[in-house]
Amino acid sequence: MLILGKPGGGKGTISGKILKDFPRFHHVSTGDLLRQHVNEGTQLGKEAKSFMESGKLVPDSLMINLLMDDAKPYIEEGRSLLLDGFPRTLQQAQALEEVAHIDTVVNLDIPTNTIVERIADRWIHPASGRIYSYSYKPPKAVGKDDVTGEPLVQRDDDKPESVRTRLAAYDKVTAPLVDWYRRKGLVQTFRGTESDVIYPQVKAYLEEKNF
Repeated sequence: MLILGKPGGGKGTISGKILKDFPRFHHVSTGDLLRQHVNEGTQLGKEAKSFMESGKLVPDSLMINLLMDDAKPYIEEGRSLLLDGFPRTLQQAQALEEVAHIDTVVNLDIPTNTIVERIADRWIHPASGRIYSYSYKPPKAVGKDDVTGEPLVQRDDDKPESVRTRLAAYDKVTAPLVDWYRRKGLVQTFRGTESDVIYPQVKAYLEEKNF
C-alpha cells in the first residue's frame, strides 16, 4: 500500500494509526532507510552518499534497491508493505512497478489553507529546538520560550508563502502519479481537515479490503 498526501497533511499520523490497527503492515519510509544505510556505511549507503555529496539526486533504481533490500524479509513472512515517501513521481512509480506491485493507494486530500494555517502556527526556540503551536501547545507567554524566556522564531520554511510554494510543487509533481494509479482503479481519496475524523474512514476502507 502507498500513502500519499501533502507535506504537513497528517500522513505520519495516519500511518501510525494504520500500523497500530493493522500489524501485518511493515512501514517503509525511504527517507529513514536512506539515512540508515548512509550512517551504517552499507554498500547501498556508500553508493547513495556519493550522489548526495556531489549534489545529485539519488537515482530511482538505487532507491528501489534500498526499499526492496529492506522489504525482502517482511515479504517472505507474508506481511504487507506500507510505503511512505516513495514513489513520489510517475517515473518512480513506473520503475517500482517492475519489481513490486502496489495494490491500493490511500490519498489524503487536505485543504491547502488548513495545512498553511497548521504549519504557520508553529514557532520554535532556536537554541533548544522546542516547538510551540498557538492552537494546541502555546507558550506560557506570547512569543517567549517557557524555559528561558527567550524569543521564539518562525522558520522560513514555516512561513505561509513558503508553505504554499512547497504545496504547489507537491501538487505539480504528484498529480500525474495520482492520476496514473487512479486509472488502474487503485486510489481511494479521503478528504478532511482532522486526522481523527479522517482515520476511521481509512480504517473502514482497509478492513473492507481485508488488510
